[in-house]
Amino acid sequence: MSIVTGVDFVVVATNDIEAAEEFYGGVLGLPVHARYGKMPGVEFQAGNLTIAVMQSEAFGMKYAVNPSPVAFQVDDTHAARAELEAKGVEFAADTIDSGVCHMAFFRDPDGNGLMLHHRYAPRD
Repeated sequence: MSIVTGVDFVVVATNDIEAAEEFYGGVLGLPVHARYGKMPGVEFQAGNLTIAVMQSEAFGMKYAVNPSPVAFQVDDTHAARAELEAKGVEFAADTIDSGVCHMAFFRDPDGNGLMLHHRYAPRD
């Protein structure tokens, strides 16, 4: 039996909390779940996942960009991509059709990997 009962949040590092807050809250439209008082950290709710955007060094952590994407579930990858492109978000390549899902890769202002993801085929 595992001692782990769930995941409370994932951390995304930033060097600029104001730019990150504008991106995750303004551009992506994620609602703020919590603020860390005077500390430079904001939690955003993305469906069932809480993303804690934290200015790393203020919390005693080394700042490092994560190239592996957080996959945001969307109803329509193409429509979501068009909406973000209209807001100035640049995508790494064309939308990928894997045979079971559509994926579109992009980055936040710090360079952290993100992805729009829509599974259109049932899981086996």
